Amino acid sequence: MATKAPTKGKVRSRKAQGTAKKRIRKIFGDIHEVVQMPNLIEVQRESYEQFLRSDPSVGYVSGLEKTLRSVFPIRDFAGTAELDFVHYELEEPKYDTTECRQRGITYAAPMKVTLRLIVFEVDQETETRSVLDIKEQDVYMGDMPLMTENGTFIVNGTERVIVSQMHRSPGVLFDHDRGKTHSSGKLLFAARVIPYRGSWLDFEFDAKDIVNVRIDRKRKLPVTAL
Repeated sequence: MATKAPTKGKVRSRKAQGTAKKRIRKIFGDIHEVVQMPNLIEVQRESYEQFLRSDPSVGYVSGLEKTLRSVFPIRDFAGTAELDFVHYELEEPKYDTTECRQRGITYAAPMKVTLRLIVFEVDQETETRSVLDIKEQDVYMGDMPLMTENGTFIVNGTERVIVSQMHRSPGVLFDHDRGKTHSSGKLLFAARVIPYRGSWLDFEFDAKDIVNVRIDRKRKLPVTAL
């Protein structure tokens, strides 16, 4: 039985397949980095180290020591005693990072603060004070969390990271509602007092030009209540 010869169309298709261009594959993994990747967690690590590290001999005071010195000295009402801050010390942590993860505890170091108690004797006639007694004692203030090499904290065996956020600077901010609050389009002015420490105060005018105040953005009160 005679075989059927292949058609010309099939021959052309095979030739077209043979002469088709091959797909070019490029590998970008072999390209060397032009700019070296910076250490992105170094900022947080150095910031926390500066917060804990203090060296008064060279004139450098850490943020933690500044916070403690802002509270002290503590004086009694009669002026017969005074409690002053001397220095603080961070001891070695009891467990390392691996053991803290396994035990489910916080990676921290004990912090001891040296306090000085000064007792005065007050003269009732001249109201002058003279030092009667001075005592110093180390007081355990708690455990200070430590940062790992990865820029994280281990809290109850779980690694956590601090997320930075923007914070308004202390001062007074004046603003108005651009006439969107009241139907008449009257501008209602307001002032926000942002202290360095403590609650925020918002002074607001209503449509009747009555001044109200809010403490920490809570319920509105008449300003005369202050």
